[in-house]
Amino acid sequence: MEVGSRLREPGATRAAVLRAGPRPRTAFGTVLRRLDWPLLGAALALSVLGALLVYSATRGRTQLTGGDPYAFLTRHLVNLAIGIALAVGTMWLGPRRLRDLVPVLYGVTLLLVLAVLTPMGATINGSRRWIMIGGMSIQPAEFVKVAIVLAMAVLLATKVDTGDRRSPDSRSVLESLAVAGVPALLVLLTPDLGQFMGIGVIVLGVLLASGASARWVTGLLAVGVLGALAVWQLHLLDQYQLNRFAAFADPALDPSGVGYNTSQARIAIGAGGLLGQGLFHGAQTTGQFVPEQQTDFVFSVAGEELGFLGAGALIALLGVVLWRALRIARACPDLYGTVVAAGIVAWLAFQAFENIGMNLGIMPVTGLPLPFVSYGGSSMFAGWVAVGILQGIRLQRPLSA
Repeated sequence: MEVGSRLREPGATRAAVLRAGPRPRTAFGTVLRRLDWPLLGAALALSVLGALLVYSATRGRTQLTGGDPYAFLTRHLVNLAIGIALAVGTMWLGPRRLRDLVPVLYGVTLLLVLAVLTPMGATINGSRRWIMIGGMSIQPAEFVKVAIVLAMAVLLATKVDTGDRRSPDSRSVLESLAVAGVPALLVLLTPDLGQFMGIGVIVLGVLLASGASARWVTGLLAVGVLGALAVWQLHLLDQYQLNRFAAFADPALDPSGVGYNTSQARIAIGAGGLLGQGLFHGAQTTGQFVPEQQTDFVFSVAGEELGFLGAGALIALLGVVLWRALRIARACPDLYGTVVAAGIVAWLAFQAFENIGMNLGIMPVTGLPLPFVSYGGSSMFAGWVAVGILQGIRLQRPLSA
């Protein structure tokens, strides 16, 4: 049985759907009714909650805010507004027009990642992963994930959606892996091991959803394990990356040094108890004991100030986003939309698990932000573009679906 066959409901053939061409433009009121409101509401709730947590984490850090306690809150809300605008624009384009733009989008993101490796690259907190555009720092790796999902979907779905094949052939799979591999290696060179791991999970998710032979997934997993062993044996990791893995393997290792961040994050989360210490009243947060608390360790603010129930609600909202995305993938009438939606699910699920896991000490620290919640324009923009893509896929379904 094909790996991804269960994701798609029976109905009109893909070839018939494509021959029918784009559906007529729908009235604005009908579009609003057909939007996936649980998905939209959950993403918006996460972003607003993130704004409160970012404000709590930064309002007293004058060395970061320059004396303006609202600096990060204001920028987070501006990023949210831009992200929503990008989602609306992406949804308006729709999956078919977006599909036509994939070569352009892929080329632009590739150039942006290459720019990080040139003098245009900016170093922030000791890592060279950004470029400065108009006074704004952009992390191209966030947009690479969007480009890889779209590009792989085009290559894997074309022959299936035109009725030539029932599943992707070997050539399509190899081409899609090459398309994903080039930007992934560039991201690894920046170096950004966390984003590289995330891209690997996206590739696996896309292949599974496409219905490609299981041997491709098994082979890719084997290559990943061998590659990780080779990187470790050849000492290709930077010292700070080795230190992070050492602290993950032994949480008690150097709690005042390499293990300080995760140790303080766990103390903050543990101090929250069931109901938390109250928003803006967390002792660890107010005392500024947790570094990078507005980005990598924003979940520790939720754990301390909102407690187990508040942090659980945050996780539940992330679960709603993933659940609705999976429903969109399952109901999509063509393989392209199914693969795109499934790739987004793999991306957001891994990133959320990794970020929350490193706050709890069950995953190594990699610097991946918490989707929709962490401070950072690039992450916010990419996340809302993903929401726009999902809504566009949902709107293309027949009215009866």
